[in-house]
Amino acid sequence: MALVVAQDVPTSSSMAVPHGPAGVGKARHRMREQLRTGGLSESVIDDAVLILSELLSNACKHGRPLGDALAGDGDVRAAWRVDSRGRLVVEVTDGGGPTRPAPMTPSVTAHGGRGLNIITALADDWGVRDDARGEVTVWVVIHRDMSDPGTPDHRDTLATRVMAPSVPELPGLDLTEAFDDLD
Repeated sequence: MALVVAQDVPTSSSMAVPHGPAGVGKARHRMREQLRTGGLSESVIDDAVLILSELLSNACKHGRPLGDALAGDGDVRAAWRVDSRGRLVVEVTDGGGPTRPAPMTPSVTAHGGRGLNIITALADDWGVRDDARGEVTVWVVIHRDMSDPGTPDHRDTLATRVMAPSVPELPGLDLTEAFDDLD
């Protein structure tokens, strides 16, 4: 069944996205439109669009544009395709950067650093591929069979898998009474 649905989805799509936030919305819109036309379930489309957004944001924040362009002037490449096993694969390629993509454990108050943890929670697999020109591609295989509505939706446990670790209790520190007089 997945193969029949997968054949309705364009076998591949690739687009240049401006290195910066301007092109992310256009890429999300194009992906959503193509996957919807292909008959994929809304939950798979939502996961794919969120993953694409995270990958593009990371590429623009941490990677250089492709080629010799300066940051903000060039492009990164977004691509998605259905592989031979009927799974949706999303890829974003940039010009490389000073660090390798790796999940972080941000503080509770941090404004970022959760993107790859979100991707890990939503995807079946992901990784990083380097090429000889210095380009870096982060690829993601979308989680679960795209056509089977009976396949468990792993978003139910997303919050517990993306949350920062709890702060250990400090002996002798009890703040429960500190707010009693505020009532």
